[in-house]
Amino acid sequence: MFKLLKEQKGARRGELHTTHGVIQTPVFMNVGTAAAIKGAVSTLDLINLKCQVQLSNTYHLHLQPGDNVIRQLGGLQKFMNWDGPILTDSGGFQVFSLAALRKIEEEGVHFSSHIDGKKIFMGPEQSMQIQSNLASTIAMAFDECIGIPATYEYVKKSAQRTTRWLERCVMELSRLNDSEDTINKKQMLFGINQGGIFSDIRIQSMQEISQFDLDGYAIGGLAVGETAEQMYDIIETVVPFMPTDKPRYLMGVGTPENILEAVSRGVDFFDCVMPSRNARHAKLYTSQGAINLLNAKFETDKNPIDQNCCCTTCRNYSRAYIRHLFKAKEMLAMRLCVMHNLHFYNTMMEEIREAIENNRFLQYKEEKIRTS
Repeated sequence: MFKLLKEQKGARRGELHTTHGVIQTPVFMNVGTAAAIKGAVSTLDLINLKCQVQLSNTYHLHLQPGDNVIRQLGGLQKFMNWDGPILTDSGGFQVFSLAALRKIEEEGVHFSSHIDGKKIFMGPEQSMQIQSNLASTIAMAFDECIGIPATYEYVKKSAQRTTRWLERCVMELSRLNDSEDTINKKQMLFGINQGGIFSDIRIQSMQEISQFDLDGYAIGGLAVGETAEQMYDIIETVVPFMPTDKPRYLMGVGTPENILEAVSRGVDFFDCVMPSRNARHAKLYTSQGAINLLNAKFETDKNPIDQNCCCTTCRNYSRAYIRHLFKAKEMLAMRLCVMHNLHFYNTMMEEIREAIENNRFLQYKEEKIRTS
């Protein structure tokens, strides 16, 4: 299912063939947590923004509108009007982000809904059932995402539990994919490597989960408190133990520089809320570095956000106008800026793929980081 087309000094160019289309890698997945990109960006917009894969969240969609509702409507693709690949996060990140509202046990995690306080239980089987109802292209195994710092003893126990949970995920998704009434019988499963910033735990976790011969493997539990250098060290530690014939996914990362550094270390898949979240606060990525449109110097600036960008926003609107929209609290400001930032990220991934193909990725990386 994954075809490695080219390598250059660690950077990989590949294709992942799925039931919903071919994903060209390296790829950035655009995050639509609740089946929508925040900032009033539609799935029709995403086509023009060069989006290949959308990412949605199991926990949030289970709460609202309910995975059974989405199942009745034909799955996420039909619900969202998006016929491309979708990856669903398992709910494992909520084990970290909703720490005050959850209790972890061997069977799974007890949550209190952040919406209304309702009691929820999610374990490996429940996560797989919800994701099967959503009918996403790629399901993520249920894991515990640990905040950093954490003690060695806790991290080791948690990583071992995550491996046990993976075994249950494999069994349950296999059962669901064989079921007659399952919408997507070819749903893929990615396992997640955990271990905090402890190299020996990371290596053991990767060695264990790679034995399951999954469709892909993710490095989880990063960008949650560690330094960039620690993150790069963990990537370098884990990647040699990841199967070369399967896609590698770095979860929740990150800045353009983070992505370039991770690609150079052999990572294929990325996701992050950063481009859309920053855009909604007027922080924009350009070929000349990041800018904040709320700065007074842009009040009469007739230029587009980025003169080297061909997105709809840059072709039609000035910095001055978009800054005015922010000051006037018009929703259009967020929409235009989110569209630009996603176009920037997706275009960067396109350029990365081309650079690897032409044996100039290292030069491209240096140029891009210098101007970021």
